Amino acid sequence: MATRLVQITMKARDDDALGRFWAEALGWGVDSEGPGVTNLEPVGFVYPDPEAVCIDLVARPEPKTVKNRVHLDLATTSTAHQADLVARLKDLGATLADVGQGDVPWTVMADPEGNEFCVLEPREVYRDTGPIAAVVVDCTDPRALARFWGEAMDWTVHEVADDHSTMRSAHGVGPYLEFVRTPDTKSGWNRVHLDISPYRGDDPAAEEARLRALGAGDPGIDQSAISWRILTDPEGNEFCLLSPR
Repeated sequence: MATRLVQITMKARDDDALGRFWAEALGWGVDSEGPGVTNLEPVGFVYPDPEAVCIDLVARPEPKTVKNRVHLDLATTSTAHQADLVARLKDLGATLADVGQGDVPWTVMADPEGNEFCVLEPREVYRDTGPIAAVVVDCTDPRALARFWGEAMDWTVHEVADDHSTMRSAHGVGPYLEFVRTPDTKSGWNRVHLDISPYRGDDPAAEEARLRALGAGDPGIDQSAISWRILTDPEGNEFCLLSPR
C-alpha cells in the first residue's frame, strides 16, 4: 500500500476571490464543489495525476495570524520571467513580504489574504515542474520528516540534509515536496496543509493504520461528520487522508 500527494488545502476568508487570484497566478482553471469550496487545477487536467498538485480553497472565518508553515514556491525560466511574474502578481493583488529572508535571489510575496509564497529565480532543477516548483513545509527536523513521508507515500526522496530534504513523485514529474528547517515553532492549526490519497482499490482504514504505525498522530477532534481522516505528521502538522480515487 502507498499514498500520493494529490493537493494542498488553503483556508480562506473568501475562497472564491482567493481562488480567482491563484487561478490567474498559475494559469489554472477554477471549479467549485459548492458554497465555500473552490478547486483549482490545470486546464484539461484529469485528477489525480502526478504532473500537478492541485489546490482546494475552503472558506473559514478565522483570520491569518502567524506565518504559514506550508507555502508554495513558484518556478521561473529566466530573470526576466521572474521580474515579469512578480509584477503580474502585484497587479493581481499580491504584495511583497518580509519573513526575515534577508538578501536572497528569490522574491517573497503574500497573496491577497496574506499567505506567503516565493517566486524563485530560475533554477535548472525546477525547469519541468510546471508553475509550482515546490510545496515547502517548515520543520525542525527535515531528516525525520523525509523519513516519515518517504514511507507514507510512494514519492522518491531526492536529497536529505540537516537543513532541508526534498522529494518528488516517483514518475519524475510535477512539483517537489520540500522540508526546510526553521527556528519558529508550530502555533495553532496550519492554515495550509497537505492532502494525500491512497490508490484506487486500497483500503483507507488499513492505510490509516499503516500511517499511524509510521508515526502519524491524532489531532484530537471529532471526525464523525466527515468522510476523510485528519491526521498529524511527527511534528504535529495536520494532513488529510482522502478517499481512494
